[in-house]
Amino acid sequence: MPVEKSELSRIERAKYRASYFFLRAFIAGMRKLPYDTRIAAMGSIISTVSPLVGFRKRVRKNLKLACPDLPEAEVKRLTKSVPNTAGRAVMEHFSPEDFTERQKNAKVSGPGIEAFEQACAEGRPVMFITAHFGHYLAARVALQHRVQKPIGCLYRRMANPYFNKIYVDAFHKTGEPMFEQGRRGMMEMVRSLKKGGIIAIVSDLHAHGGEELQFFGQPAVTSVLNAELAIKYKAVTIPCYAVRDPNGLDFEIVLHEPLEHTDPTTMTQQMNDDLEVMVRKHMDQWFWIHRRWKMWNGLGSPEG
Repeated sequence: MPVEKSELSRIERAKYRASYFFLRAFIAGMRKLPYDTRIAAMGSIISTVSPLVGFRKRVRKNLKLACPDLPEAEVKRLTKSVPNTAGRAVMEHFSPEDFTERQKNAKVSGPGIEAFEQACAEGRPVMFITAHFGHYLAARVALQHRVQKPIGCLYRRMANPYFNKIYVDAFHKTGEPMFEQGRRGMMEMVRSLKKGGIIAIVSDLHAHGGEELQFFGQPAVTSVLNAELAIKYKAVTIPCYAVRDPNGLDFEIVLHEPLEHTDPTTMTQQMNDDLEVMVRKHMDQWFWIHRRWKMWNGLGSPEG
């Protein structure tokens, strides 16, 4: 769990500070490159170092669990392309000005457009259910520009409290408001929904305290909180994805049909199913690096 600086030991503070100064200098150096070059370069760098930090091993393990019949040639391709996608997203995050300018006019498609625009016109709350797929911030940028309304985002604090500041600052440059995961952030997000606000939430991470649902035919511990909020505050709930174009730099924002408000478990399983369909269409755009199927309290997959 992320902690405050005051809670760290002297050695921990020294390690985090050293890491922070290195990363800050590295990102600053990358930002001096032209936008297209820096995004592609970061993708290549992360793909190159991925075997050293265990990314390729993790991708391979997750694919063996979720897609056991995938040809070996495709597995090898994904062990390289998935870290490349992750690296591009990292550099895009730390290039908020250029990223926003480039993505604000991104193509928006899908059957959920009409429902979104109608909800905005009526002042009804909207919840975009997205994932670590392509780069979800592209959707935020493009949809804010389209309707000229803010879209709030829930984020998880970085473990390094020094680096967290520049991480959050970059988030704020793509729009307001931002809600930090935790009690205070949740209260702020609920207030936004009550006022008819628009929020975007990633729903594809393993969640302590969640329910055991299915993802790629395997048990995956999943939070049902998003569905509970949608039902309670009558928010139009739209699966939303930023699909990276073949050029590796631009995106198409895809809005699916709103989910029917049934019960939290059913709705959340529909979110998992909807994401699975998108991942199967664009296998290299989901972050197979995550430990999505890991165990918690006897739930989840023993192989995750």
